Amino acid sequence: MDQELKRILRNEAYIYATVFFILAGVIATLRYYWQSGLMAGLGLVMFLITALVSRSKTKSVGAYVQSSVDVLSDGVAAAAPYPMATVRPSTGEVLWHNKQFTKTLDLSGSQVGSSVSQLLPGFTLQWVKNGRVESEDDVVIRGRRYRTLGYVPKNKSDGQSQDLALLQWLDVTELLDTRDEYLRSRPVVAIILVDNYDELTANMTESQISTLNAAINKRIGAWAEDIGGLLRRLERNRFLFLFESKDLYRITEGKFSLLETVRQVSSPTGVVATLSLGVGKDGKSFQEDYDYAALALEMALSRGGDQAVIKDKYDFSFYGGRSVETERRSKVKSRVMASSLAALVEQSSQVFVMGHRNADADAIGAAAGVCALCRAKEKKVHIVVDMSCNAAGKLIDRLKAEPYYKDRFLSGTDGLLLADAKSLLIVVDTNRPEQVESRPLLESVPRVAVIDHHRRAADYISNAAINHHEPFASSACELVTELLTYAVPAREILPVELMALMAGIVLDTKNFTVRVNSRTFEAAAFLRGQGADPVDIQRLFQSDFDETVRRYQIIEKAKVYRDSIAITVANNEVRRATAGKAADELLAIDGIDTSFVLFRQPEAIYISARSSGRVNVQMLLEPLGGGGNAASAGCQLKLEDIEEAKHRLVEAIDKYLAE
Repeated sequence: MDQELKRILRNEAYIYATVFFILAGVIATLRYYWQSGLMAGLGLVMFLITALVSRSKTKSVGAYVQSSVDVLSDGVAAAAPYPMATVRPSTGEVLWHNKQFTKTLDLSGSQVGSSVSQLLPGFTLQWVKNGRVESEDDVVIRGRRYRTLGYVPKNKSDGQSQDLALLQWLDVTELLDTRDEYLRSRPVVAIILVDNYDELTANMTESQISTLNAAINKRIGAWAEDIGGLLRRLERNRFLFLFESKDLYRITEGKFSLLETVRQVSSPTGVVATLSLGVGKDGKSFQEDYDYAALALEMALSRGGDQAVIKDKYDFSFYGGRSVETERRSKVKSRVMASSLAALVEQSSQVFVMGHRNADADAIGAAAGVCALCRAKEKKVHIVVDMSCNAAGKLIDRLKAEPYYKDRFLSGTDGLLLADAKSLLIVVDTNRPEQVESRPLLESVPRVAVIDHHRRAADYISNAAINHHEPFASSACELVTELLTYAVPAREILPVELMALMAGIVLDTKNFTVRVNSRTFEAAAFLRGQGADPVDIQRLFQSDFDETVRRYQIIEKAKVYRDSIAITVANNEVRRATAGKAADELLAIDGIDTSFVLFRQPEAIYISARSSGRVNVQMLLEPLGGGGNAASAGCQLKLEDIEEAKHRLVEAIDKYLAE
């Protein structure tokens, strides 16, 4: 309340009552008790009379103000027929309101003195206290939607905000309903692809192919009809599906049931049909939505297919993708990629090769293979690696013993100093910007090529001139070996490079026991035929006595979760290679098909995961920020407490298995 109004309403009689009480106390000290009591009684009577008079005066002034404002509001109502009220932000007390306020709330009589939060359940004045002029939340009153505006006056003397706010409620029901209907009816474009169509129809007669097509078309058509969209077949194995945004919620709630439905179709040879869906939404036009859908489909295929990916203007969302990946690679593509990469190398002034942080044998081996290509094209090449923090120390030492590799390794900082406008950066064994050895170098070099076998993440390197990404390959070394067979004469590959490439394949396939296919053995046969010695390679992976003891100490602490999942926590710092080997050995235990090893590093807590097939550990760890592939994955958590990291892992396991 304003200071002038307080002065007008102030009652001086309180002073006299206070004087009577003081005199009563003084007389009591002189032991004139009945006179003291009389004086106190008179003071109390005067205090009560003063309070009643003051309250009556305040009500009279308030009634006068209310009646005066009502007279004014009667004239304003025709021009602004919306609810208005003046409240105290500190208490929510209503000091004044117009007639439209009570009419809108279906109330009778004055509501002065009531709490606005009681009149409007759920309404808060925090936004007014924060200095905002509009509430972020709409108010629903008797089925209508209102937006609240507020004005807080300031004292003319000191410019400070008063404990007073004028609120207005604007009826925006029609506006918001129109907006919601617009958002619900926004177009969504989906591209549906039978991603293993060639495998399904291999060696089939025309009548068998027709029967297979009819079975697939029937299931896709029934699914689309239930949603209510427009389905058109573009090619023999590709469909275009248009629908409204309001139907996307039903589709995602059903977790794209079409993926499971189509798996009921199989060829006479037992090949099960699988689909990949790319969905584009929130684009400015149909063309932009289609571009998003095409990009989402590419992402789905690069992650192994048999899944749906939604792409909006900001991010990707993934559904499905838990089935075992089937190989869909082409040697023609490898030959084209080899030719394109060789041409790109020839056009560059120098080449930098970089893997992921804490580089392992697969990253270093692939880098050595790229060096062989650059040497054949007579281009200067550097391998960017942190010499103090990597998991391939023995392999690097073997490479550095070769004269060609003596000065070939450098740090990311040194690479930045050497890079120029015509440099080329080749990233191997990763496709995520935050995982590369030197992100500043990645962002500085104008031309980038990527060679990777991990399932693509949402935050992949998107500006690559060449992206040789094959999630069906066992390792980056396998991909590089295939490229070398088309781009470099075999005799020009150094023996140490053959050994490095074979070491990368051996590491990622766990001695040819996981993620191997015919192309893996073809690459290994080529390397072996040129002189790669398996015995020499095994020496690279031998552990010393202390590391072996630490590995079995980790295994000893393992606990079985959900009958077949082994989880172990290494409380002390251990090397990532040691933790990875412990996770591998846990899979050798009867009844264990998935293993997780949690261990500390100075910068974070790491999780190393392995699977023999039932659980896709890459999808399980992806919500925690991890990556990898279905059989081998990892992640890091910026946490201090390793038990908290374990709790988050268990939650991720439960959520994955529940889905």
